[in-house]
Amino acid sequence: MKGNYVEIKKQQGIAYVCLNRPDKYNALSFDAFLEIDKTIKQLKKDRDLKAVILFGAGNNFCSGLDVKSVMKSPMQALRILFKILPGNANLAQRISLGWRQLPVPVIAAIEGCCFGGGMQIALGADFRLVSSTAQFSVMEAKWGLLPDMAGLVTLREIMPKDQALLLSMTAAVLSAEEALQKGLVTQIVSNPMESAEQLAQQLMQTSPDANAAIKFSINRSWTASVRRLLRRETLSQIKLLMGKNRVIAALRQGKQPNMPYEKRQSRWY
Repeated sequence: MKGNYVEIKKQQGIAYVCLNRPDKYNALSFDAFLEIDKTIKQLKKDRDLKAVILFGAGNNFCSGLDVKSVMKSPMQALRILFKILPGNANLAQRISLGWRQLPVPVIAAIEGCCFGGGMQIALGADFRLVSSTAQFSVMEAKWGLLPDMAGLVTLREIMPKDQALLLSMTAAVLSAEEALQKGLVTQIVSNPMESAEQLAQQLMQTSPDANAAIKFSINRSWTASVRRLLRRETLSQIKLLMGKNRVIAALRQGKQPNMPYEKRQSRWY
């Protein structure tokens, strides 16, 4: 599937999602918000999906909001921010949070700039494999704004509060090494796409049900109470024990290591 902004290619259970506006460093226009949101919803319905690799065209991930384009129409800006209830996710927040809600591993392969809204999209991925020349910034303060695309959900999980404040308030641009030191990225690699494909293949060797349950439990319970975490662990484990993929996983460790897993049977989100 190819849209004006997002291009999707699927091979052997992996969806390659390309932010495809290289002439603008993949900056986020209003149509880009709509297409990314639509893409996430489509992927969530794909029962054969095993992993997602998210990347940007033209050796850049995403330079953030296309301010000139979006602000040209006040109605577009309102549609991006609109929500029925304050606690719900709006369009801007869904394109970050949505990757966390997919029941498969999402790997961001990052080169070049990863700024503002692009940084918040990347934070929605489960893993961020980056080139040594990539640059990162939560840049909204530069424009007199706060990060409002749900990136703070992830920031509070991966770094101390003072570091999140410093990063957000200064709008500092970080090198790949600085981003790694702060926990913003998973690993610096020589070839992000190649490493993302290798990681996806590795993750696909384990049960898709187990991967979904682990992702679900960690994302929903990372900052929850111990009691809620224990409850979710137990309920997820019971669900796994009753599924076919748990049996297949056991067999793969024994006499049938190449036995294929079933399609994802359960919805974990």
